[in-house]
Order: sequence, then structure tokens, then C-alpha cells
Amino acid sequence: MHVSVLGAGTMGHGIAQVSAMAGHEVTMRDIEDEYVQRGLDAIEQNLQGGVDRNKVTEAEMSATLDRLSGTTSLEAAVSGADLVVEAVPEDMDLKRDTVSDVESLVDDDTIIASNTSSLSVTEIMSALDDPGRGVGLHFFNPVHIMGLVEVVVAEQTDAETLSFATEFVEGIDKTAIEVGDSPGFASSRLGVALGVEAMRMVQEGVASPRDIDASMELGYNHPMGPIELGDVVGLDVRLGILEYLREELGERFRPPQILKRKVRAGKLGKKTGEGFYVWEDGEIVGVSEDVMGR
Repeated sequence: MHVSVLGAGTMGHGIAQVSAMAGHEVTMRDIEDEYVQRGLDAIEQNLQGGVDRNKVTEAEMSATLDRLSGTTSLEAAVSGADLVVEAVPEDMDLKRDTVSDVESLVDDDTIIASNTSSLSVTEIMSALDDPGRGVGLHFFNPVHIMGLVEVVVAEQTDAETLSFATEFVEGIDKTAIEVGDSPGFASSRLGVALGVEAMRMVQEGVASPRDIDASMELGYNHPMGPIELGDVVGLDVRLGILEYLREELGERFRPPQILKRKVRAGKLGKKTGEGFYVWEDGEIVGVSEDVMGR
């Protein structure tokens, strides 16, 4: 198939990579050449890491890169696509505008998917003239490692679209779970609930970020603790999801003040070099001073 991925950021380039590794021709689009190149570079680095660990062969790496291309043109990206996956920032208006623009440029049978982690897929796809072709495909970070994809069934998603989406997920060697279009779906709702409680514990001085993370990594066998995961996802993203879930589901999702202060200060986690932790070259090198001693 021809798969178009809109967004070359963390999720976008990950979706592009696993799609190309599965044999699909992939076009990845972003709004600036710099962002596109950064995404392509990240894919090459991920693949080289797989080669170094004997998880990917040199031939597989070369073939995957050959199936990938990048562009800043939306029309070029989606032309002839069988599947378009939007992975633009978590903003409802932006996502609705994006899928609407895509529909005007693609064939009648092209499936349009959203990688939103919490927003209503029903509302996003209501921007389409044919919303039955819309579906949610919620991938997890890092996409090339995580095995789960939530297939989110919007109110309008038709049976053919759902079948196509499920087969696509299984074809890229992921496990598909079908979830209804409820706020936060299954994974984000549970994951954010754990993350927000961990932040409250830091705020209340119950334990340090490192010890809270260790309690879940060692006590519950989580691959990454909830505080570190928040830094990796982006604290601004976490805040946006919490505000949305609070509006939809109530006060148990009220964002803690410590999170609001971090976002106001521009300490958004790994991508800015500091969140609850201090980051250098993608690795934790310390704990942020404004949570030390809490």
C-alpha cells in the first residue's frame, strides 16, 4: 500500500518507520523541510540501532529507507494514498482542518486515520463529508518498539473501515485492540490517571521522582515509571490531555499545580532538556532542582 503520514515528530516518524518496515511505500509530510529531515534522520538512527543490536539486518534497513520519502506538500504526500494517518499536534481544530483538507485531495476509498491519544475521533472525523472512512489508530511511543495499537471506533466508522484498520495494524506486526470513542480511550485514561497521581505524590513530598518511578518499574514490572514517561511524552501534552479529561470526566483528572508550573516555565520534559528530570542527549542526568527535596 501507499501510506501517508502527516507529521514527522516523535509519533509521526515512528508510524512512518514501522509502515515502511512492513513493506508499504510511505510518504511523511511536515510543514518545514527541517522537520521532515529531522524525522527521516530519526528513522535512520532507529534502524541503525536495530542493526547494531542484531534486530534489523543491513538489507532490511536499506529496503526500509528506500520505501520512505518526505515532503512539505500535503497534496504530494497524500496523492494515491490508500491510508492517511494524521499525527499532528493534539489540537482539535488543527486535526479537523487537517482531515478535511486531506479528504479534498484523496480518492473516495482512501481511509483517513487519526493518531490522537485522547481527543474524540468522532468529533475529528465529523469534519469529513464521508466520516465513515474515519478511524482512530492510537500508536504508542516509541512506535518501533511498542506492540500495541488502539483501533478507536468513532460513531461514524463503518465496518469496512474498521476491518481495513485492524488488518493494517496486524500487517505491521502490532497487536490491535478495539476500543470505543470514549475520552482517553482505554490506555490514555489509565496511563494518565497513574501519571497524575505520581505527580501529586511528588508535589506532596511522598517520595522523589526516582523512587516513585522505581516503585512501578520494580514493584509492578513497568518498563518506565510514570514520572519519566510524562517527561518523555511531554508535560505540555500531559497537561492538555488532563484538561480535556477533566472537562469530559470530572475533577479526578484535575491537573496538579506542579505540572502547571512546569509547563508555564517551559520545562516540558525530554524535548526541552528539563521536566521532572534533567535530560542530556536523550538520557536522564539528574532531577530538576524545583522538585528536589519534595
